[in-house]
Amino acid sequence: MEKIKVLHVFKSYFPETVGGIEQVIYQLAQAGNKHNIQSDILTLHEGKTQTFRFNKQIVFAVHRDLQLASTGFSIQAFAVFKRIINKYDIIHYHYPWPFGDLLHLFLGRNKPSILTYHSDIVRQQALEKVYRPVQQRFLRSMDRIVVTSPNYLRSSSTLVPFHDKTAVIPIGLNKDSYPAPPLQKLKQRKEQFGEDFFLFVGVLRYYKGLHILLDAIKGTNLKVVIAGSGPTEQELKEEAREYNLDNVFFVGHISEEDKAALLTLCKAVVFPSHLRSEAFGISLLEGAMYGKPMISCEIGTGTTFINEANVTGIVVPPSDPNALRQAMQRLISDEAGCARMGESAFNRYEKLFTDKAMLSGYEKIYRELTQHKPSHT
Repeated sequence: MEKIKVLHVFKSYFPETVGGIEQVIYQLAQAGNKHNIQSDILTLHEGKTQTFRFNKQIVFAVHRDLQLASTGFSIQAFAVFKRIINKYDIIHYHYPWPFGDLLHLFLGRNKPSILTYHSDIVRQQALEKVYRPVQQRFLRSMDRIVVTSPNYLRSSSTLVPFHDKTAVIPIGLNKDSYPAPPLQKLKQRKEQFGEDFFLFVGVLRYYKGLHILLDAIKGTNLKVVIAGSGPTEQELKEEAREYNLDNVFFVGHISEEDKAALLTLCKAVVFPSHLRSEAFGISLLEGAMYGKPMISCEIGTGTTFINEANVTGIVVPPSDPNALRQAMQRLISDEAGCARMGESAFNRYEKLFTDKAMLSGYEKIYRELTQHKPSHT
């Protein structure tokens, strides 16, 4: 089978940042290696411009000149993109990153292109009005657009004009790529937290709803472990101190082995994201992969595609600490129901969310684009 070379374009990547979109790109690259698909990445970072290998990927990491409204900019990125673009058969953009739009519109329009549309722009509404003409031109120029859940496709007004070239390919994970938790780490975490705790893993951002989670566990003995760091970390810790919450544990940024240990031990994964900025929820999917029931909010995105209400877990209204508390108490009190939901969560992961299923969808598009190169406007 003919080799396909794909260049992913996104604002951040491993090892500098560890996020959901980074994980998607990494999982695609790992799975693609077995199907003669080479996936490299152009990204920005804090350090000097450099090229290095991350496992089997080539990472073109360009110095970030400016960060504005969660968007990185780099003058040098234009030169690097121009230099490397002809080495690749397909350019795979990941949205939202408005600077990536500019790279494409100035330099990438003669290449077959695919866009994974991870999320609408939710917070920067005023800036979006200024950016919208560029956004629409960028989206029109894409050969294919992919969304990660049917829920998001239905609920995104931005994508309405582009449904004819949009496909749904759910994010997939390969459990074999996750390390087995060392026995010593399992023992350590079990001694700290037991096995009846709720786990949140992720970057601590405004839309994760963690302030609602803290409100939900006030005056209860419900234990919550929060793994990760981020912009709202200090604010959350201060709130926990203010309310004397000795049942919440902030463990900071953790290793993959530690994450595997916590996912193995926890009672359930709690995911209180309350805004549409949470388009899918990789760590929610990781919970399903480990056979854990989930608690999430109905926000019209992929979180409810992963977590099927009353089958794989419990879905509650967003920004409702009382409903969140009741859901947690239900899982603690109903051991059989909790185990049944966890089993259903794993079965749903195996059916819909493996890396093989994800790659199959993308490979079909990649090969269509390379065999029938579209005309660009």
